[in-house]
Amino acid sequence: MIIDMKKTLGQYTRKELELIPAREWNEDIGEFNSLIILPLRRIHDSGFRCMDFIACDGERPIARLSGCSDVIHIEGISGAGKDWFDKYKQLPNNIPRRDWSIDCLKKSGLLRIFCNSKLICGNALSSFELFSVERK
Repeated sequence: MIIDMKKTLGQYTRKELELIPAREWNEDIGEFNSLIILPLRRIHDSGFRCMDFIACDGERPIARLSGCSDVIHIEGISGAGKDWFDKYKQLPNNIPRRDWSIDCLKKSGLLRIFCNSKLICGNALSSFELFSVERK
């Protein structure tokens, strides 16, 4: 798919967003600004619907990321952030505050997650991890 650089995320249809190319399995796409949740028709072994996610850089979709996840873990499965054990050596009582937000895109009706920092994601697994990037 050729991405229309003149469109904002709110102007894409769901069908157009479904055509965004998927990353290679567990390819690191680097940092991005927001994540669109794309519910799928496929049912996960858990009984919940699978989701795919589209990483976005500003108003530009970058890549689809998963397609096999039934849950999103914001700040990882523990909620303590990426590599929390290396940083804290134990589950921390306090972690840096992030201003997480969710909005709904006008044309597609899909939800978008973003926060006050850049984002990175984990591997394409049953549980999808989304992390904010610490500001330096």
